[in-house]
Amino acid sequence: MKKWVKILLVTFIGFIIAVAGVLGFSYYKYWGRFDDDKEKYPHYIGYIDQENAQLNNTHELCGDKHIAYTYNGAAFRAFTGTKKTFRNNIFSSYQNRDYSDSGYLNFRFLVNCEGQAGWFEVIKMNLDLEETELNKAMVDQLLILTSNQKHWNKLNYKGTPLNYYMYVSYRIENGEITEILP
Repeated sequence: MKKWVKILLVTFIGFIIAVAGVLGFSYYKYWGRFDDDKEKYPHYIGYIDQENAQLNNTHELCGDKHIAYTYNGAAFRAFTGTKKTFRNNIFSSYQNRDYSDSGYLNFRFLVNCEGQAGWFEVIKMNLDLEETELNKAMVDQLLILTSNQKHWNKLNYKGTPLNYYMYVSYRIENGEITEILP
């Protein structure tokens, strides 16, 4: 094929892709996007109600109090060392004091720029994922272990320290931790 035909073909394909991108963005922006229901959902994903959170008066959020990683948690960057280190620390410190509960214990919380965890929302579910009560002493023990500052990194972005959102879920069977997520 001649060189000028190839140039014309590549230019034409590029033009088509650009037009399709503009049309797709316009469609999404003006017709395809769902409206935000601020009345039903007044807060962002990852929001933790400061009034009902546990350990909410222990530390302060840093800077402008902005929370990073609200959509997915800081996950593996957040753990001091590795997630395996976190798991090993929890398994070696946790003591089953004749607990017989089974279910999921979920902690949603914030970690400030100093690596101090607080503002815990606790969600307790049975193995069928229905909200239930779990042994208070067991929940309190895991709350204390999870909130230990030695587990959490100080994160920053371009030299600016961050407050960040995190979650940890424990699967418990007959009082024993069988899995730690994420």
